[in-house]
Amino acid sequence: MYRQLPRAFPVAVLLLASCERAGTAHAAAGETTQSPSAVTGGSSRRIGTVKIRLVAEGTVLTATLDDNAATRDFVSLLPLSLTLKDYAGTEKVSDLPKRLSTSATPAGVDPDVGDLAYYAPWGNLAIFYRDFGYSSGLVRLGRIDSGIEKLAGKSGSFAVRFELVEEGR
Repeated sequence: MYRQLPRAFPVAVLLLASCERAGTAHAAAGETTQSPSAVTGGSSRRIGTVKIRLVAEGTVLTATLDDNAATRDFVSLLPLSLTLKDYAGTEKVSDLPKRLSTSATPAGVDPDVGDLAYYAPWGNLAIFYRDFGYSSGLVRLGRIDSGIEKLAGKSGSFAVRFELVEEGR
């Protein structure tokens, strides 16, 4: 057994080094394995899993938010009432009352159907109900859990209230 230790040691060192490189790559990409628990009012502190409720003319949807600076700024605005309107047959959009921080966020994203996003160049909120390509300046805030077709079916401008979902509700 002791004769095998010299052969096993370099393998263990390589495994540990590759784990460290993977952790560094994830940290550089803004990913974390921490699970912070507090919802904060600023963009510098981490938040845990946060759910919000969207109430639009009798339709109630929930969304699960990502943890990034823009999302933390968005959460600090809640509860928030906005008027959404259709944009390009792809998304529902509304101006926000203030610009959100984009610190340490990707340069852009390729949104999926159901994504809740912030378009930094215009300072607006977007909820995608159709597939769309990569957009520079787009920051994903989270994702509608289900029922995106209910928002997609709404025509014209309509009011939506965004509010935090308290744990256990």
